[in-house]
Amino acid sequence: MPRSSRNPRDPCILSEDMAYNTRPRRCKLLCQKLVEKTVILVLCAFGFWLFSMHIPSKMEIWQDNSINSPLQSLRLYQEKVRHHTGEIQDLRGSVNQLIAKLKEMEAMSDEQKMAQKIMKMIQGDYIEKPDFALKSIGKWPPRPPQPTSSILRGATIDFEHTSATYNHDKARSYWNWIRLWNYAQPPDVILEPNMTPGNCWAFVGDRGQVTIRLAQKVYLSNLTLQHIPKTISLSGSLDTAPKDFIIYGMESSPGEEVFLGAFQFQPENTIQMFPLQNHQPRAFGAVKVKISSNWGNPRFTCLYRVRVHGSVAPPTQNPALKE
Repeated sequence: MPRSSRNPRDPCILSEDMAYNTRPRRCKLLCQKLVEKTVILVLCAFGFWLFSMHIPSKMEIWQDNSINSPLQSLRLYQEKVRHHTGEIQDLRGSVNQLIAKLKEMEAMSDEQKMAQKIMKMIQGDYIEKPDFALKSIGKWPPRPPQPTSSILRGATIDFEHTSATYNHDKARSYWNWIRLWNYAQPPDVILEPNMTPGNCWAFVGDRGQVTIRLAQKVYLSNLTLQHIPKTISLSGSLDTAPKDFIIYGMESSPGEEVFLGAFQFQPENTIQMFPLQNHQPRAFGAVKVKISSNWGNPRFTCLYRVRVHGSVAPPTQNPALKE
């Protein structure tokens, strides 16, 4: 029977219409649920994949950290122990040296202590080389009378070939009042170990020279200049210290001059030893120190001490050693 000719109030017809309308809805709901479950399964699978990829890397990092951290701490501790062990060994060595020195001092007699103190006062520096420009060589301890030819005399100044001494009236009166000694020191003061402030030889201007007759003929190797430090300078300045200078060697004074080197003295280093630049195979009996500039004082330049080092010539070349 066609749907148009049906009676809508007929119960059979109503049940057929309801069944006809609910079928598509059920299919639609079923498809929606199926899609939702599929999406959930896909998301769960993706989440499980991410979890499986992330957890092993985290575990590896944790394992690495759990292993490396104690190893690093152990290495740092070993380094600290090694460092402190070295410090302890150095300290132990210093203590042993100090104990040895104390034992030596206890074993010394009063005379030995006094002699050692005097020697330290005379030296006052680290130069441990014979000084053939020392004025007092051969004078201490006293010797019995000997023939003149066998006496080893100290170094002297050749005054004829040495610059004039600076002598200023106002400066002389000032120094005489302050230091209670003669202001104008002679050139041979540079051959003595006394480094008291003001105990120097001053010459006029910034150019001058001094010629030293050595105690004996020497194969020259080094020359040492010494000046007082700025901390004890009464003027608070080092502008009178020598700067550029040249060294000449002579077999005797006067005599032929042989160039041995040109140097510069730095007053911040109070003691400076200069190796000669032009080594000679012959021995010299005299040395000339020619100063060409100072560190800024236009009136005078001060020399405190000059030392000459080398090796002694054999007696055949050294009249001072012949008997």
